[in-house]
Amino acid sequence: MTGTKKGISACELQRQLGYKRYNTIWDIMHRLQIVMGKRDALYQLTDMVEFDEGYFEKEVSKQTKSILKRGKGSQRQSNVAVMAESTPLEDIETGKVSRHCRYFKMKVISNHKYDEIKKVITESINSKTFVFSDKSKSYVHMSDYIEAHLAEKSSKETTSETLKWVHIAISNAKRNLLGVYHKIKGEYLQNYLDEFVYKLNRRNLNSIFDRLLVASVYPYWHTND
Repeated sequence: MTGTKKGISACELQRQLGYKRYNTIWDIMHRLQIVMGKRDALYQLTDMVEFDEGYFEKEVSKQTKSILKRGKGSQRQSNVAVMAESTPLEDIETGKVSRHCRYFKMKVISNHKYDEIKKVITESINSKTFVFSDKSKSYVHMSDYIEAHLAEKSSKETTSETLKWVHIAISNAKRNLLGVYHKIKGEYLQNYLDEFVYKLNRRNLNSIFDRLLVASVYPYWHTND
């Protein structure tokens, strides 16, 4: 799993390992994805953070697929909060400001959106942080949990500039999950997102094998003390 920056399916792992028991490989793969999520959960995003939501297709049964509505809010999709820790950089010669991105987080949100947004913010983002987002009604109380909240009306400029890295991450994640796994059940989506984000946050490393090995034996239960 650490041999590629992209994901790898359980079927491909089974083929490469020459192991007959698919269920064993699938189970170990998901355990490692959970470890990746636990490792990144130890850290909070700081400084300036972009915040938005993406809608990811999930597997539904053929019997119910035809009767489910399409588009935003569809039962075919899972709502995911996406965060990107970015720093504005100004070109001394031109004066143009761009954003340099460091770390990401992605969290699946349930139907109780307001409570989930509060939980995601308090767990994933440091309270001394500036957060940029659009003017969604779900974000109106976001400033209660952080240093400052700057909201802009959704537009092409917002997508390409203010929330640039968030939307790049959403696009890359969708392409990665669709290309490698094709269909993902909603209950396992967070695991696949954890793997994607874990590798994305370590994109500049030549190898993440040793780091995942350390992450696999870390005593996470101590963080609750």
